Amino acid sequence: MKQVLDILQDSTIASRIGKDKRSRFWGVYKRVAEEHDGEFLERYTTDMDIVLIFSGLFSAVSTAFIVAMESSLSPDPSDITNSLLKQLVQIGLGNLVEAGTAPADPASTWSPSASAVRIQLVAYASLSMSLLAAFGAVLGKQWLGYYKSNRYGRGSEEERGKRRQEKFDGIVTWYFDAVVQSFPVILQISLLLFGIALGANMWYDQPSIAWVIIATTVFGFLFYSLTVMACLISPACPFQTPTSTMLRMLRIDSKIILLNSSACAPSESTWQGFYAWCSNEPPVISSSSPSRCMVSYVFFYVQRF
Repeated sequence: MKQVLDILQDSTIASRIGKDKRSRFWGVYKRVAEEHDGEFLERYTTDMDIVLIFSGLFSAVSTAFIVAMESSLSPDPSDITNSLLKQLVQIGLGNLVEAGTAPADPASTWSPSASAVRIQLVAYASLSMSLLAAFGAVLGKQWLGYYKSNRYGRGSEEERGKRRQEKFDGIVTWYFDAVVQSFPVILQISLLLFGIALGANMWYDQPSIAWVIIATTVFGFLFYSLTVMACLISPACPFQTPTSTMLRMLRIDSKIILLNSSACAPSESTWQGFYAWCSNEPPVISSSSPSRCMVSYVFFYVQRF
């Protein structure tokens, strides 16, 4: 028996078997990682393109609206002409005292109304947030491009896999999903502020037209709020929005409904079977963080190799 053990110890069969297991695991890892990264990059690249296009068009519309309202923040130039003509008429009629008491420059005593200032404040806030969303979308496309080009690097298949896992862990640690999802939310808030400013400005000119704008804005806000609530109540709801995604990341949905977040995670037996298929060894799976995304369950074995 001792002689057999000595022969097996000197043999390279065991090392080849171990190497085959590692190569097989990293091959499966790369295949799953490529599938996940392809969907990840395509989804967020499309979202950033939509934000850029919509924010550009919306900024042009809101800018034209702000320019049209600029007259309410400055005195009317025709008021000066009318004041001078009035003084000439009074002088021609011999009313020198009354002509002298009228101000020659009405702009010196003019000030914008508080309502006009508030409307302009909301309008400029809307424009600023749309530009901020466009800026964030440009940054998001740069971040995605950096991740796509630097996720693997060079080296062996195992080294490239570990480097990619390090990049992916950084995405999870720094809440990349929440940051990128915030850009469409900023754009949606900008659209809401624009509706408020448009309705308030029209209210002082034509209240009947303002009611149409206000009703449309309120309907859109209520409809959007109901879709967000539906997504938080049911994760299978098809009306997913960036707001519902961010609230779910912040565990807001658990405060609305008492659901076990681990019910959405893959079962322990599923990943035990996956690991056993790769290494023929039963793993020990911790359930301390059941809310991590599905692909993370595939990648948690990386540190073992």
